[in-house]
Amino acid sequence: MSPKPTLTVDESSARQVLLLKAFEAEDSAAWTVDDRAWASRLARDAGSAGHPPEHFVVERARHASQRLRARDAGLARWLDARPALWRWVLAAVLLGLVGGVAVDRIGPAQHINLLAPPVWLLVAWNLAVYVGIALQALMPRRAAARAPAGGRGLRRWLPPLWNPGLPRGPAAQRLALDWVPLALPLNTARAALLLHLAAATLALGLAGGMYLRGLVLDYRAGWQSTFLEAPTVHQVLTRLLAPASQVTGIALPGVEELAALRITPPAVAQGPAAGWIHLFAATLGLFVIGPRLLLAALAAWRVRSLRARWSLPWQDPYFQRLLAQGRGGPAQVWVLPHASALSAQAALGLQKLLAQDADLGLHLQLADPVPYGDEDQPEHCRPPPGTTLVVLLVDLTVTPEAEVHGRLLDTLRANTAALPLLLVADESAFVRRFGADSARRAERQGAWQRFAQSQGLRLRCATLAG
Repeated sequence: MSPKPTLTVDESSARQVLLLKAFEAEDSAAWTVDDRAWASRLARDAGSAGHPPEHFVVERARHASQRLRARDAGLARWLDARPALWRWVLAAVLLGLVGGVAVDRIGPAQHINLLAPPVWLLVAWNLAVYVGIALQALMPRRAAARAPAGGRGLRRWLPPLWNPGLPRGPAAQRLALDWVPLALPLNTARAALLLHLAAATLALGLAGGMYLRGLVLDYRAGWQSTFLEAPTVHQVLTRLLAPASQVTGIALPGVEELAALRITPPAVAQGPAAGWIHLFAATLGLFVIGPRLLLAALAAWRVRSLRARWSLPWQDPYFQRLLAQGRGGPAQVWVLPHASALSAQAALGLQKLLAQDADLGLHLQLADPVPYGDEDQPEHCRPPPGTTLVVLLVDLTVTPEAEVHGRLLDTLRANTAALPLLLVADESAFVRRFGADSARRAERQGAWQRFAQSQGLRLRCATLAG
């Protein structure tokens, strides 16, 4: 058994590898068989010997990307695109500061209502965010389901901003499908960095706004409540401001002093506000600014780490074929026909077809056909040792059936572990019967294509015995 690939690559190499994969998986005319052989030859000449086979994949993609970027300016822009994260960071910081100063309306008549400053709303929101982050770390799936709708919306809205646009075409669509899920952890970390910085600077702007207004205005402190009395208010404020009081050394007033700060209209607040502003600012520092900056630093470290360490889907059949080439030997292909045996001419046609994906050559081994009705028998579905690719061969004259072909694929998967699997539909008998230009040919190809997609397989349709 081949060792499990563990090589990680940086973001630039990941772009190159996934770009080449998209063009080769879609059999794009912009990337020919000769191009494939050229890229493989350069990768081997570049000194892949002595390196893990994943190195061959990365080197091959690096050379291929140079040729592809020269043929399409859109691909060149995609390969070179890098999100200017510092601009987003600057925007988040500025918006947070401006927003914090703007929302600092701590009193409509130059007084602080001790029970209702924006500080408490901001602290409560951030504490809810911390609980959500903790739940997500402990129970990722359940926490995601319980996350607030706004949080989920931001997580969906921000990451796509860093997915660069691609030119049109099947290969570009394939590239987008491969790129977006792999880039999601990195883009989510970028979004988290911006959100934490924005939250920290919002609190910083709120605290700064209180001090700026306190320099030029004579703020007074008091409290109002229809239902609460002084002992209850004292108990609430004592608990909420206890950490800030310990940090700043500012003692909280007793019940009688707090009762004297009660505002009874038409009277206005009369208590000095400086001490309360210090306590509110310290509370923001302890529960919002400090924790959010720590979380932002963690997100920044995660961004840096994820940019340098991408884990590619090495178990994908495409990569498995390339890894076999990187190990220095021809691909070992095991062909399993269904219902009918493969003729010698069709075997030659199949070898020619598969050679397009095997730059170092291939060794074809034909299995006995699986009889119709024996699709669930495991003895028909055990490839020989050393197999690097399993090919299930079907006839295009047959309509795909989940009860038949789906069951055969289930049996194959159960007996081939992580081996890549390719579905090939032979059109030879269909063309002889209905003609190469028959409309039914396209319809049948479409039926097999939909079946292959439902099974997560790549389909190749070809006239093997033409």
